[in-house]
Amino acid sequence: MTLYHLILLALIQGITEFLPISSSGHLILLPAAIGTEDQGQFLDVAVHIGTLGAVVLFFWRDVRLGLIGLPKLARGDTQDPGARLALLLMIATIPVVLFGVFLAASGLNDQLRSIKTIGWTMLGFGLLLWWMDRRGGLQKDMADWTLKDAILLGLWQAIALIPGTSRSGITITGARALGYDRESAARIAMLMSIPAILASGGYLLLDTGFDLTARQALDAAIAVALSFGAALLALKFMMMLLRTVSFTPYVIYRVILGAALLFIAYS
Repeated sequence: MTLYHLILLALIQGITEFLPISSSGHLILLPAAIGTEDQGQFLDVAVHIGTLGAVVLFFWRDVRLGLIGLPKLARGDTQDPGARLALLLMIATIPVVLFGVFLAASGLNDQLRSIKTIGWTMLGFGLLLWWMDRRGGLQKDMADWTLKDAILLGLWQAIALIPGTSRSGITITGARALGYDRESAARIAMLMSIPAILASGGYLLLDTGFDLTARQALDAAIAVALSFGAALLALKFMMMLLRTVSFTPYVIYRVILGAALLFIAYS
């Protein structure tokens, strides 16, 4: 893989993983846009590791709280704040894992990787985010996250396995529909992404294997570093922007891209 393609891949993954504009959709479109072959699963694993590192670092206070709570949760304590956070994140991850297994076993994964699918999901779920952001209340924050809401948001997140949907976007949409304020909705969505990325990255790693050439290892290291930096900047930008504006700028981008893809697909 050329350095140019590698840099594009890592930057696109890093920037789009946490913004509500769909990283998977952009990564599927990238080879077609620049006329190259698919980047392969070992690089998908690498950019996942980079973005995972970014979200863990950015939300380290919450991550640390959940990690400290794991032993308490193992002893059956669900009242401790850290143990409760860990439990809610585990519960919220179950639907996406089950749906992912279904898609892989049924072969629907490959069938959904099309411009038409990405165009419709980019457009449709973008408008849904706009609608829920306008109608959703602002009465809940992170402290109000319940077991019921974790299950519901887990179901929302599972939809993100359809290319073009956006894991962060659909989870934020669900959180806004449940009445969480914008910053809390984004925070919950980002924390939910940690076990989801671990699950998907672990699956890709097992599927790919550990047999890499020296060149592939170097490419992977570059991809990890670049996607980490890009994701960290994207996270800072989005969380800062949410203090003053809504999700509308992302919706506009999704609608324009989705409409353009549908025009290409049906012309």
